[in-house]
Amino acid sequence: MPNFNYKHFTLGVEEEYMVMDPNTRELRSHEQKIVSEGQKIIRDKVKAEMHQAVVEVGTDICQNIDEAYKDVMTLRHTISSVAGDLGFWMGASGTHPFSHWESQLITDHVRYREIVDEMQEAARSNLIFGLHVHVGMPDREMAIHIANSARYFLPHVFALSTNSPFWEGRLTGFRSFRTKVFDKFPRTGIPDYFDSYSAYENYVNLLIKTNCIDNAKKIWWDLRVHPFFGTVEFRICDVPLTAEETIAIAALFQCICAKLYKLRSRNLNFIIYPRALVNENKWRASRYGIDGRLIDFGKEEEVNTRVLIHELLDFVDDVADDLGCRHALGLVLKILEKGTGADRQLKVFEQTRNLVSVADYIHTQFLAPL
Repeated sequence: MPNFNYKHFTLGVEEEYMVMDPNTRELRSHEQKIVSEGQKIIRDKVKAEMHQAVVEVGTDICQNIDEAYKDVMTLRHTISSVAGDLGFWMGASGTHPFSHWESQLITDHVRYREIVDEMQEAARSNLIFGLHVHVGMPDREMAIHIANSARYFLPHVFALSTNSPFWEGRLTGFRSFRTKVFDKFPRTGIPDYFDSYSAYENYVNLLIKTNCIDNAKKIWWDLRVHPFFGTVEFRICDVPLTAEETIAIAALFQCICAKLYKLRSRNLNFIIYPRALVNENKWRASRYGIDGRLIDFGKEEEVNTRVLIHELLDFVDDVADDLGCRHALGLVLKILEKGTGADRQLKVFEQTRNLVSVADYIHTQFLAPL
């Protein structure tokens, strides 16, 4: 029996927050004041994003899920305090309920100018807020193997994160409309299968050679082997309303990676399914969240999404204790009980028929427990 070294599977969490006007609840430019003041406290763990109404934060490299939770909570409290002192509200939702992207300012930075110049309206309208989870890898060959296999589980975890049912004042009918907005970018969505890391490198080098991209960070897939860090980066999720939901999702991604590593170490592999099939489940997760049905491709039939999430928890159960994250996985059950961020936003709207009330709710949940 191999001796599994789970210390490789460190965590890094990045969240994108919305800056709101406390009077109108509209998105509002903070003119990078929150970033400037925040950096005095948490240094480079806070930075600007393309739109001036967005603030991005990132944790340190965390050895376990408890470190990640402590770091995420510190970041949320720090940014909330700084923003409050400056006269702003913070919130975490994949989209704002009613603000329009046309009225939002772009950050004056050479990288963002280049993106807007190339992508035009696709970039200017990309007013969305995501969660990125980095899981440390032993090496790049293992990273590409885990990325290939983990693609299958992306819709399951994405369904738990769905938190963007509104877009520009409209009820979209989706639990996550954020992904529909982001689909306008190139090199997004479920990635293809690569049979080795060198095959992936060849793909990247071809794109660079042909002036499609200048570096691999412009590959914005839902899951990627990070071009500079030794991580697999999960990018499919909406930013959750609460820190506890973020930690539940981070723990699930960490467990998936560790379980796939364990299987590989025993010369066992998870079945690789084509991108086109996984995309069918991603669409269903975007539309229905946890209350729809995903396809079980092994059985070739539709299965209740909640049942499949329970099956996923069973699948990773044997690595949870070694990683020290069983209590964080328990928060997944809490999401299934209380509903996703989208479900809870929709409930507020059903009760009030008022999108300002939804924006208020997003703000109140920023530091609240699940």
